[in-house]
Amino acid sequence: MHFLEHVPLAPHTTFKIGGPARWFAEAASEEEMLEGVHFARSRHLPLFILGGGSNLLVSGEGFPGLVLHVANRGIEQQEDTFRVAAGEDWDHFVSYAVERNYSGIECLAGIPGTVGGTPVQNVGAYGQEVSETIFNVRVLNLNTLGFEDLQSAACGFAYRQSIFNTTERGRYLVTRVDYKIARNGEPRIAYADLKKHFGENAAPTLAEVSTAVRSIRHQKGMLIMPDDPDCRSAGSFFKNPIISAEHYARIAGRYEKEIPRYPAPSGQVKLPAAWLLEQAGFHKGYTLGEAGISSRHTLALINRGHAEADDILALRDRIIAEVQNRFQIRLEPEPVYVS
Repeated sequence: MHFLEHVPLAPHTTFKIGGPARWFAEAASEEEMLEGVHFARSRHLPLFILGGGSNLLVSGEGFPGLVLHVANRGIEQQEDTFRVAAGEDWDHFVSYAVERNYSGIECLAGIPGTVGGTPVQNVGAYGQEVSETIFNVRVLNLNTLGFEDLQSAACGFAYRQSIFNTTERGRYLVTRVDYKIARNGEPRIAYADLKKHFGENAAPTLAEVSTAVRSIRHQKGMLIMPDDPDCRSAGSFFKNPIISAEHYARIAGRYEKEIPRYPAPSGQVKLPAAWLLEQAGFHKGYTLGEAGISSRHTLALINRGHAEADDILALRDRIIAEVQNRFQIRLEPEPVYVS
């Protein structure tokens, strides 16, 4: 295991933004992950765990401690159980499962990042969430320095969240995720874009659904392509807010046409953040200096070529303030900010 100094972090993120890490190391096994933690603690360094860099905004100053890149690989299958190393590319695993005709994650194709990040945010898209298939998350407990297995019920999954990014943030390093997915199951066609793509009464295969999802994501600039400026982003920058039914009614009363909404727990309502941005004047292609909004997807804040983290944060803050002013809703960013 090699510990490198002053490694630029921008190439390790989909935003292509960020200064250097004081120390940087790749951990290809659980033993090396533990070694990295010991290295940081023996030198009293802050520790940051890096996966695929797809949900990350790094400051121009970089990170003053050790950035430990989780780089273990491997997929083990036992009937309908898949044990997948945290450093495995997520989209590769989706393809692996779909090619073997296993359903449950086909709508999550094309999402950038690694397997270890999926339980942290309870990654979801096009009508599926990983919490529907995760049954165990193997972790390194950074308090005890012991390895543990957390069953799904212990992970506190909710919309775009888990204990890993809320109550227990910073306590666990995910080393492996175990999924239970069904063989020969029916693909899920619940999302409007997919229904439109296939039309009524269609019966697509799992492979056709995952291919369609990638195509739709590409059309929206949400499929990471190295040479596409619309893809220098962290994907959807804001979570869809959940509000009370009464709050929704007050907003809806200002519009002649019915505004989009989705059901949420406890009788609440989920509003599309993209709709809120558009109503607040932040349209596709909007620019603010070197930061901007994708020309294909309202929720994707992009690096137009030479943006720094401060440029993205300035656009973020302007959007949050205007949406708050117009709708009394405070948008919550999805990416992690590292400084």
